[in-house]
Amino acid sequence: MVGKRLQLLKEVVPSVSQVALLWNPDNASHPLHRLNVEKIIDFLVKNRLPGMFQEREIVVAGGFMSYGASVPDLFRRGALYVHKILQGTKPTDLPVEQPVKFDLAVNVKTAKAIGLSVPESFLLRADEVIE
Repeated sequence: MVGKRLQLLKEVVPSVSQVALLWNPDNASHPLHRLNVEKIIDFLVKNRLPGMFQEREIVVAGGFMSYGASVPDLFRRGALYVHKILQGTKPTDLPVEQPVKFDLAVNVKTAKAIGLSVPESFLLRADEVIE
């Protein structure tokens, strides 16, 4: 996923030569990002830095761009597993699956705030464009 996110970021910002990754080795999701997402977005916008995120919700909150597994699709597919288990299938008999649907979201308002112009061809590929 990181490689694909970098590829997408490079498409919009061809001059990008350095990137930073925020990561909490003790818990890679909630405490690092969830509790501080507003501060992270404010920092990025203030410093005119394009942020790439995993979840569209962060783009809705003001982040620049996200690419990641479709959460609604994951829940739908999870519901199928629950149904199978309730019908008597042993959980150990169910295969482990990888995500199959991925969403790209772009916040055009944030792009303008950091001085970026997102190509129309890129916006047409996005699953969601926030203006």
